[in-house]
Amino acid sequence: MIHIKSSKAIKNLSINSLKMNKTRNIIAIIAISLTALLFTTLFTMGLGTMESLQRATMRQAGGDGHATLKYLTDEEFEHIKSHPLIKEIAYERILCKKVTNPEFSKRHAEFWYYDDIGMNLGFIELEDGHKPAAYNEVIVDSTTLQLLGVPLKVGAQLSLKLDIDGKEVQRDFILSGWWKSDPVFNVGLIFASKTYIDTYADELNSTYKQDYDPTGTVSAILLFGNSLDLQGKLNKVITESGYSLDKTSPDYLDGNVNWSYLSTNFILDTGTVLALVAALLLVTFTGYLIIYNIFQISVMRDIRFYGLLKTIGTSSGQIRRIIRRQALLLSLLGVPLGLLTGFFIGKSLVPFLMNNSVYAKAELHVSPSPWIFICSGLFAVITVIISTYRPGKIASNVSPIEAVRYSDGGVKSLGRHMKKSANGGKMPLMARANLSRNKKRTALVVFSLSLSLVLLNTAFTLSQSMDMNRYLSHFNDTDFLIAHADYFQEDFTGSDNATTESYIQAVEEQPGFEEGGRLYSGSNVLTIESNNTNEGYEADARGNLPAVAFGLEDLPLHRLQLIDGELDFNKLASKRYILEGVPVDDNNNPEMEYSRFHVGEKITLHNYMGTIHDPLDQKYASNEFTVLGHVSIKATNSGTAAAAYATFYLPADLYKSLVQQPVVMSYAFNVSADHEASMENFLKQYTEIAEPMMHYKSKLIVRNEFKGLQTTVVVIGGTLSLILGLIGILNFANAMLTSILTRRQEFATLQSIGMTNKQLKTMLIYEGLYFVAGTIVCSILLGSLFSLIIARPLSHLMWFMSYNFIIWPLFAVLPILTVLGVVLPLVIYSLSGGKSIVEQLRSAE
Repeated sequence: MIHIKSSKAIKNLSINSLKMNKTRNIIAIIAISLTALLFTTLFTMGLGTMESLQRATMRQAGGDGHATLKYLTDEEFEHIKSHPLIKEIAYERILCKKVTNPEFSKRHAEFWYYDDIGMNLGFIELEDGHKPAAYNEVIVDSTTLQLLGVPLKVGAQLSLKLDIDGKEVQRDFILSGWWKSDPVFNVGLIFASKTYIDTYADELNSTYKQDYDPTGTVSAILLFGNSLDLQGKLNKVITESGYSLDKTSPDYLDGNVNWSYLSTNFILDTGTVLALVAALLLVTFTGYLIIYNIFQISVMRDIRFYGLLKTIGTSSGQIRRIIRRQALLLSLLGVPLGLLTGFFIGKSLVPFLMNNSVYAKAELHVSPSPWIFICSGLFAVITVIISTYRPGKIASNVSPIEAVRYSDGGVKSLGRHMKKSANGGKMPLMARANLSRNKKRTALVVFSLSLSLVLLNTAFTLSQSMDMNRYLSHFNDTDFLIAHADYFQEDFTGSDNATTESYIQAVEEQPGFEEGGRLYSGSNVLTIESNNTNEGYEADARGNLPAVAFGLEDLPLHRLQLIDGELDFNKLASKRYILEGVPVDDNNNPEMEYSRFHVGEKITLHNYMGTIHDPLDQKYASNEFTVLGHVSIKATNSGTAAAAYATFYLPADLYKSLVQQPVVMSYAFNVSADHEASMENFLKQYTEIAEPMMHYKSKLIVRNEFKGLQTTVVVIGGTLSLILGLIGILNFANAMLTSILTRRQEFATLQSIGMTNKQLKTMLIYEGLYFVAGTIVCSILLGSLFSLIIARPLSHLMWFMSYNFIIWPLFAVLPILTVLGVVLPLVIYSLSGGKSIVEQLRSAE
């Protein structure tokens, strides 16, 4: 057998064939671009959101160091810094217990010294000035300076009030530099110089192990070679340096890994993996549908050409290579266009994902990662290759005789018997018969159009299944909750940041006020006897474990959510019963493993009326209670997470009799519906002018957050639906175009025997409307199926959702589909016209 080098001939045939099919090429390039665009949009959204989240969490965590060792002495730092696992180590020292300037009531500030590595790991980049050098020079973030009323100008003077050893010390400083505050990191930072440490060395001697005062303690920020197994590496650094992981050991070192590293805390569960795989398969299948349809139609249209190639000796493999080469040449234009467009679309959608997270104001980082383009381009090209396999096989297997006898119904339709019908000349019946010629192509077009509508309906189903009442109840039990600003920063300590009676009185005097109630707590010492293991909680001198209790007036008391037992307010008023609090997860499921006592069990609660320096010398009282039931611990009925063995709830009067200094932690209240907005405005102005240290939370704020979340789902789902819709419309247009082009001789025959141009257009309109009707039916069936097997399970996984079956979005787009079904066939027919009937009859000769 003679082997002939045919690669050049195949290449020329592919290029020449491309030049002959300009319309097909344009449609194919658009289709390939849209497929690549879909892949790139998804990859950009996924990787961009992960990148932004990780960057934001790093900023919220205070830096991108891998781990932190806290409360060190200088000697411990020097001893540990030479460990071989440590690639870089930052020296950071806290210079006071607290900055007490009243301007920091709603955004507290910290006073530190950072070395150069610490500055770098903490993202401190000065906008102006230089690092502090003199003992009285500091650098400060912009928001902190604005709160102090200090201009953003090097050389400006500022005064700080520092809590040092329990005493307030006021010192004056000079601003040597400043940087722009990060909106994610809601803590003010003030950095002094190394000279400051030397100047005030005496007051910076650490006494943390004696009194837990952090002043003068050193934090070591560790950077390892990579972010894998951070906890294991941190433990090795501690133990191999001669220190202990045991909290009770005198050599114990306190440390933690940086939770912002996704490799440490981000785990893909089976459901997430399946969802990601399903999304990729959906996009791949959508791209496959249109590209396959385009090349199948192209092959059918050029089937005589491929038949002629077979007559001159072209092999089946060579014909497949011609088609595959054409597809790859078109991909060279389509894929890059889709990659670029998809990246910018995906990048524009990332803010919608971020704006409804806790990092709403975070700086976005969506870098043009090579992996986005590599993965998207690879998936797009693979989809193109797969899509051309079947059309290539059809072209390579067709015989020359079959190719010559081909009609729009396909090669196999030649042997079918003609059907006689008395109604065959009616336009609707003729249109339906035309679509039945190639049922597979019709089904593909209908399915392609339906996919976008199904996705749109699923997005609206998820959006409408978001239960605002469940979302609101998670964050607000009442219309408003007021408290000291520290409370909302999870920094409530007691009388120093209590809710003022003047604030409560001002609220109660406002129009529309209906009911309210105080929630008491504070730094009161309460302990409980327990025969169980202390589970790491430090017992007092009498062996009792720490407990926290809350005293509730009627409104918050009646809002408690009962888990088990009973919520009998008369029994609680008898002062012999108590409620134990149990934490709940996001789905409001109680985590009973944290419950310490059974319903009906008797407990003894102790309180100390006085100072806490020497518990044995204090006035000591014991109170016996019976556990009446368990109630949910929520953000609205608790304060800062304290290191307490158990949590209890009591009526306010009983609670106030147990403690020396009852403190109002928060105040919950309701207003009439028509006064919600006016109360919101009052609280905003009052907390800005009258009592700036006070703050509030309202249902209106949470409701706006909820609506933003709904909008995000609709916008992202709608954008992807629009892309899929464009692919479906392109498929529809391509099918109509090919149908019209391949049936030109047939149209000419019909017109030669009396069919008018108007009747021909009417028939084409009916064909378009049949496509629309098929799409609606298919969309309703698939939309209902997707709603039940995808949207409903997703709704059950999310605590703030209650599944709601809807189908109205499909009917809402019906007018648009109808217009497309009428307009597209007419436009395509008009663009493909221009020849006389005789010329069209001769076109096949």
